[in-house]
Amino acid sequence: MDSAIQNNKPPYLMLAILFIGAFVAFLNNSLLNVALPSIMVDLKIADYSTVQWLATGYMLVSGVLIPASAFLITRFSNRNLVITSLAIFTLGTALAAFAPNFGLLLTGRMVQAAGSSVMGPLLMNVMLVSFPREKRGAAMGVFGLVMITAPAIGPTLSGYIVEHHDWRLLFEMILPLAVMSLLLAVWKFRNIMDQNKEASLDLMSLILSVIGFGGLLYGCSTASSDGWTDGIVLTTLIVGGIALAAFIIRQFKIDEPLLDLHVYKYPMFALASVIAIVNAVAMFSGMILTPAYVQSVRGISPLNSGLMMLPGAIIMGIMSPITGKLFDKFGPRALSLTGLAITAVSTYMLAHLQIDTTYTHIIMIYTLRLFGMSMVMMPIMTNGLNQLPNRLNPHGTAVNNTAQQVSGSIGTAILITIMNTVAKTEAESLMSGVDPATVTEQSTALLTQQSLLAGIQYSFYVALGINLVALVLALFVRRVDTSEEAVSKIEGKKVTKPAAI
Repeated sequence: MDSAIQNNKPPYLMLAILFIGAFVAFLNNSLLNVALPSIMVDLKIADYSTVQWLATGYMLVSGVLIPASAFLITRFSNRNLVITSLAIFTLGTALAAFAPNFGLLLTGRMVQAAGSSVMGPLLMNVMLVSFPREKRGAAMGVFGLVMITAPAIGPTLSGYIVEHHDWRLLFEMILPLAVMSLLLAVWKFRNIMDQNKEASLDLMSLILSVIGFGGLLYGCSTASSDGWTDGIVLTTLIVGGIALAAFIIRQFKIDEPLLDLHVYKYPMFALASVIAIVNAVAMFSGMILTPAYVQSVRGISPLNSGLMMLPGAIIMGIMSPITGKLFDKFGPRALSLTGLAITAVSTYMLAHLQIDTTYTHIIMIYTLRLFGMSMVMMPIMTNGLNQLPNRLNPHGTAVNNTAQQVSGSIGTAILITIMNTVAKTEAESLMSGVDPATVTEQSTALLTQQSLLAGIQYSFYVALGINLVALVLALFVRRVDTSEEAVSKIEGKKVTKPAAI
């Protein structure tokens, strides 16, 4: 292990290198969504479902590889893992930036995802071993600054670039940052965590993981457009569910699981994981439903839609380190209850948006919602991880990241389906009272607006119900004891008491 950690001095230089790499990876995750229509036109892609694979494929590769991050972090040195990940990500970015056709662009995105998937879990694990449990809140708050802010500013940045420049600039501006991160890692990065060279990869677990998580993510991501009764959607969901069940059973039976699910025997980690899953559903759905309202109901441009989300992203960035320090001082319960209450109120307000709601009012509600969420995720997650022994940190972070990604995908797909179903029912209801002879293009557009608004409002009510579940669960959160004696007990070490004089 690095001597800096042995001397209780966090390896700030290594953390800075990881922060740069993780920021670029997280930013890249949400950067392309606004640019998809422009890419369709430029590369002459016939339908939106095809170009959507640039986002869906990235999510699929990340979701499949994140469960393996626990093994990779345990088995290989941090230095080699960081350099390899950044090299793969840089290669993918270069492929995408100069891709002459859709096939190579999609390949570049998949390669990017393969490189970036381990950056977040690795950074979180390094921070967990670099800071004592009683100071992790502030450190993880800074991690939250990267994890939350980078993807949040993606749509704003993307909207501006798409409106004023070519979409390839989205990759061209990432490329030098990726190269800089790679060069810094080669030049200065050193090993920080212990590695277990004897660790072995259970191939069957990896296969079941790929089929299970991949099937669920693919099925849910395509269900929102193709419908839940589509043959391919049903097949992938059923196969994915069976493979995931087999994966879970196998993890409890083998000596070296790919994901050690025994982390759930620690009550505060298990509770934190469930709250994070429920909160992820509410958060990701809001990030989809709000732009749908802004752009499809209100007709606001992608740039202005992105700018609308910017104040919330800034607030989350400012609040993450502050929330971390408040967690170290007051614990997780007060923060999570306050944050979830604010999130519930703002979600209720989003459910009451109208066709003539002012732009400023939308910004205020959305910013308030993100302010509430900034007080929940990192404190809850940090408190749960504080109950795990250090040897289980890689598995704890991998479980959290995988569960949130899968639940966010499933929740978003369900809420979008609810939105579309309610909108269709509302449109049929409105049309039933209209004389077909009086229907004009303008009246049809207004009817579409009203029906979609009804679907969005109903979906936000469902999101509110999900949010209230998290609020109730937060009542049972208690602060994990981080005293020397408690930590020694967690780590399975004996406490040496001073001899009596």
